[in-house]
Amino acid sequence: MRLSLLAAALLVSAATPALAQRHTPTPVPMPPAIEAPQDTPYPGTIELNIDATDLNQAIFRMHERIPVSGAGPMTLLFPRWLPGDHSPSGQIEKFTGITMSAGGHSLAWRRDVVDISAFHVDVPAGADAIDLTFEFVSATQDGQGPITMNATGMQVQWNSLLLYPAGHYATQIMVRPQITLPEGWTYATALGYGTATSAPVTFAPVDLSTLVDSPMFAGRYARRIDLDPRGRSPVHLDLFADTQEALAATPAQIRPHQNLVRQADRLFGARHFDHYDFLLMLSDSLEGLGLEHHRSSENGEPTGYFTDWDSMAADRDLLPHEMTHSWNGKYRRPADLWTPNFNVPMRDSLLWVYEGQTQYWGNVLTARSGLRTRAEALDSLARVAAFYDNSAGRHWRPLQDTTNDPVIANRPPQAWNSWQRSEDYYSEGELIWLDVDTLIRERTHNSRSLDTFAHNFFGVHDGDWTPLTYTFEDVVAALNQVTPYDWASFLRSRLDNTSEHAPLDGLTRSGYRLAYSDTRSDIQKTNEGQAEASFFQYSLGMNVANDGTISNVMWDGVAFNQGLSRGSKIIAVNGIPYDGDVLRRAVTDAHTNPHQNIELIVQGAPGGRYRTITLDYHDGLRYAHLERIPGTPDRLTSILAPR
Repeated sequence: MRLSLLAAALLVSAATPALAQRHTPTPVPMPPAIEAPQDTPYPGTIELNIDATDLNQAIFRMHERIPVSGAGPMTLLFPRWLPGDHSPSGQIEKFTGITMSAGGHSLAWRRDVVDISAFHVDVPAGADAIDLTFEFVSATQDGQGPITMNATGMQVQWNSLLLYPAGHYATQIMVRPQITLPEGWTYATALGYGTATSAPVTFAPVDLSTLVDSPMFAGRYARRIDLDPRGRSPVHLDLFADTQEALAATPAQIRPHQNLVRQADRLFGARHFDHYDFLLMLSDSLEGLGLEHHRSSENGEPTGYFTDWDSMAADRDLLPHEMTHSWNGKYRRPADLWTPNFNVPMRDSLLWVYEGQTQYWGNVLTARSGLRTRAEALDSLARVAAFYDNSAGRHWRPLQDTTNDPVIANRPPQAWNSWQRSEDYYSEGELIWLDVDTLIRERTHNSRSLDTFAHNFFGVHDGDWTPLTYTFEDVVAALNQVTPYDWASFLRSRLDNTSEHAPLDGLTRSGYRLAYSDTRSDIQKTNEGQAEASFFQYSLGMNVANDGTISNVMWDGVAFNQGLSRGSKIIAVNGIPYDGDVLRRAVTDAHTNPHQNIELIVQGAPGGRYRTITLDYHDGLRYAHLERIPGTPDRLTSILAPR
């Protein structure tokens, strides 16, 4: 309806006194907090039954029976804060179709308006249990999240397939899991190994914490390899793959995996498991996982992990990293990262130890076991050192703050990763621990090292599985037991301060320095092949996918300062259609002839305007490598040598 100007003026005039009165909204009170977990047993054992046979639609269907001890309000929780993810990453959006009943009568439920992972229900008088039915709808294509089921294999994360009662520690809630798998499929989990029949696979009751920490892989094509035939506790490599051919690991390929177990034993001394299973899915369609557990790892690699062995060196640190977590992260755990159940928020302040030192040991054990050659290990370290030494984000954001990234970002693609920073506590943490290791060696004339710390700190209480927590002060005290030093100031200066350059003192003390040349190492070529891109980040300040799409731009680099961004597409280089080799030749030609610039035809992202960009760059191709410092001890070779 249209008002006349006079009517509108009268309305405004009439409303003026009311508008002059100030009204302050009253906030609505928050609902009661979810019942805090107590270290008391939950009465009875939860029965969890899973149907995982819908391979066409990738739907897990559950029936859960939860015993109750009386009538009244009850809160059930979907696991939200997941160990290993360090974040509220539980996929509650894929939890569907929930119904609740007791004694055959439907029960109304309501989701908590603040904690969307909590479900409230009123238990009726006389009920001894409530029955739940629901589904977990796994992703069926990219963009929906992790794909965890297909026609040949599946990854079963129990935390996505259950609800549990609030008010108790996870260790005090007992669950009897049962799962129906496609007949004839092999399964592996820390709970057991076998071949499924038409009957459900049933496991003995286990506490909820152990259940969530014991994921299952299952598949049509499987192989089990004994990695420690005469060891004090079984260690197996449980392989699953898209095809039977992908399982064809040779004795020469198995041997370094067996060496890994021996080298881990020699490093840590103790074992905190009665058996250990590397769960390894070789698939080009299922999610490529890298997740730690106390008695297993949960890993994914491309189908060619064994069949394309020579081109997979860049990926071979995954299993050493995740096994190291059995000691660092699962047994010894940061005190503020341990939580009594899966819905209490985690605090990630010590991830530079949990993940950073694990990154260090993972790469060291990769070399010591023979999964990488010494040259490959040096080239991998060079790439880490170069990236962090060239990351502009270190000018404004200290490393300690990146331990918040699992909660802030949870690993989405970043437009400016060298400026924003993302979970740098992993690999910059690795550089810090190299610094620590070499300083210990220098101060003790090589009589002690970070190996000593690992044995003393992580290798205590052989056979114990109960997490033993630690604080920053505990880490400092343990380092001082190895060799007295102001370790607190040493660590805090590297964690809390911003700086222009990465912490490379460990490299220097190792007898090496970061350098650049126009030659790519084999592992750099492998990285480019896997990424389907060409890397120019230390020359032109960008990486470019094989189709010409710019996949990364270094902040304040050559490409950045010409207005290029991720997603733009290079159409032509000096009038020639884009190709990685074409751009490499153009960079080399501009280096040889200082008067020749590099001319790019670029389309804005996505489908934007075309423009011509001239890069006045003449310093040539620059690829990172390490070179020896003459006259210095080669500590890095000693660090990487097998024990």
